Amino acid sequence: MIHKQTKRPIVLIALVLSMFMAAIEGTIIATAMPDIVSDLGGFTLYSWVFSSFLLMQAVTIMVYGKLADLFGRKPVFIIGVVIFLTGSLLCGFAETMTALIVFRLIQGLGAGAIHPMVTTMVGDMYNVEERAKVQGYLASVWGISSVAGPLLGGMIVQYIDWAWIFWLNIPIGLIGLAGVILFFHEKVDKEQKTIDYLGTSFFFIAISSLIIVFVQAGTNWSLLSLETIGLIALFIICISLFIWQEKRCVAPMMPIYLWKNKLMVVANIATLLSGMIILGLTTFLPTYVQGVMGETAVAAGFTLSTLSIGWPISSTIAGHLVLRIGFRRTAFLGGIALFIGTFLFFLLDAEKGAIYAGFSSFIVGIGMGLTSTTFIVAIQNSVSWQERGSATSLNMFMRIIGSAIGTALLGGILNLRLQQYYQQAGNNDMPDTDAILNDGLREKIPSETLILMQDGLTYAIHTVFFGLFLIGTLTFIVLCFFPKDTVTHK
Repeated sequence: MIHKQTKRPIVLIALVLSMFMAAIEGTIIATAMPDIVSDLGGFTLYSWVFSSFLLMQAVTIMVYGKLADLFGRKPVFIIGVVIFLTGSLLCGFAETMTALIVFRLIQGLGAGAIHPMVTTMVGDMYNVEERAKVQGYLASVWGISSVAGPLLGGMIVQYIDWAWIFWLNIPIGLIGLAGVILFFHEKVDKEQKTIDYLGTSFFFIAISSLIIVFVQAGTNWSLLSLETIGLIALFIICISLFIWQEKRCVAPMMPIYLWKNKLMVVANIATLLSGMIILGLTTFLPTYVQGVMGETAVAAGFTLSTLSIGWPISSTIAGHLVLRIGFRRTAFLGGIALFIGTFLFFLLDAEKGAIYAGFSSFIVGIGMGLTSTTFIVAIQNSVSWQERGSATSLNMFMRIIGSAIGTALLGGILNLRLQQYYQQAGNNDMPDTDAILNDGLREKIPSETLILMQDGLTYAIHTVFFGLFLIGTLTFIVLCFFPKDTVTHK
């Protein structure tokens, strides 16, 4: 479906830059948040700076995938980048935390198109042998961005101004836009297109309700509060109506028959589970390293950076492995690595130190690289051009939902176990855990209280790591059902 005039090397560079721009946005802002809060206030809205971006990605990524199958990848990509850059420009001018959250929603609205379009366009431009290798290289962008993001964010905040964290996207995005507009050419059928407005509306409401529950329930809302129960009920009603609409619609937003493909089912379930593992590690491992092991923030960063090193290395290797041993065996190797990595975290204790934690993260990163690249290439190889956008977006959507579920579920387990520990210790008032993570405040904590807090965190986070091990085991079991395959040369 790609016109012969497409200049693949130039377009690939443009796509990599665009992917880097959207990927780094998730990590670069973390180091800037203390300065942003000091300037704008609104600490109670802190989490929504991240959640608003995730929310809009989750509710739009499937919509963009379908639109790309109907109208082509190029217009959807251009619209997504323009929206993302508009949000980036406005974020830098935000004067209140509420305004920043609104502008982050706009950013997320654009990012929902960038991620799936870059991956789908690569799938269109290359045949399966080339695609496997290029998708592996593309995955390394995520590893680089996760390492470079916090470092670059810290430098910008220290030497320039936090607004440039957002404005930095503009020149990168414009270069990416120019490369795609000038050098990417595709041929799209001119027949009349039908958009599933009703199904899209049901999906938007359902996923918005679900993400809000994940963000608010257990923290700002009680698990049995009227708001939580009401939104869960709204999710169930709207997702039921969405499925009903998709079954009867001539041109559904998410073709239900994709779920009849065994490869799609296994890959998407495994993607959801691996999304839970990644967010569980990135959320709670630094807390364990600093709070329980008593290590510095640098050491905590090291334990996560090894994951970001293992991921791109194994993604690149996966691109070669699928051509030699097939999709099933490569995915199975990734499942073994995830099982081993999460088992190592289950065995983690304070005496093992940061190097052990970093090695465990590296093994998990290898598992993520082997599975994620294999899934994308296998899925794109199993569907036609007219379905590739929807199929690619569905896989990315499952990772986002897995991340949201992982954060909410494991965070809920952490808080519950902390409360249980303090009650068993005869202390009904939970100490402020934030103090143990701050070197200055930590020194002022009485030794008995410090030991109590460290023991409580050890008890609670070990349960979280056990949960990660169960999820890793379940991922491995799911991958045992990955269908036998032959790499077809489409």
